[in-house]
Amino acid sequence: MSINEVIHYVTEFVRQHQAWAAPIVFFLAFGESLAFLSLLLPATVILLGLGALIGEAGIPFWPIFAGAALGGFFGDWLSYWIGAHYSDRVPHIWPFRRHPQMLERGHAFFDRWGMPGAFIGRFFGPLRAVVPLVAGICGMPQRYFQLANASSALVWAFGILAPGAFGIKWLSQFF
Repeated sequence: MSINEVIHYVTEFVRQHQAWAAPIVFFLAFGESLAFLSLLLPATVILLGLGALIGEAGIPFWPIFAGAALGGFFGDWLSYWIGAHYSDRVPHIWPFRRHPQMLERGHAFFDRWGMPGAFIGRFFGPLRAVVPLVAGICGMPQRYFQLANASSALVWAFGILAPGAFGIKWLSQFF
């Protein structure tokens, strides 16, 4: 199944079963934020498409936003926990054993930016799932990580859904 077919299938499912929109968005955001799974799940494109569907179909924005923010938060939280608890084993797990440069880039990014890096990392696709893992490996205090995690999850969820949800309504005023 191609990425376009997956996007079409998910958006059509949500269009027909709007009650499932928030749980689906939670799962997609969780998978997009979770180390390892984010490399396999094309959730960003699907979430952007669902944002447009929200605007077009009149699906309430705030429950979907909450699902995305919570999914992103818990995905990063679990990645941090994995890094903190399995720090010595992580380099030997797929995909890092084949691509150790992913962890090296995450370390370099985290070393340079620290807590702000835990916030900023969510907004860069390749770093999104690695930065929380590295924060856990490096022993970043959990309270600082969770502050960056919660605030970035809110901003990210709004940024990924709002352009489609509100942009379509705004543009329809002009056409």
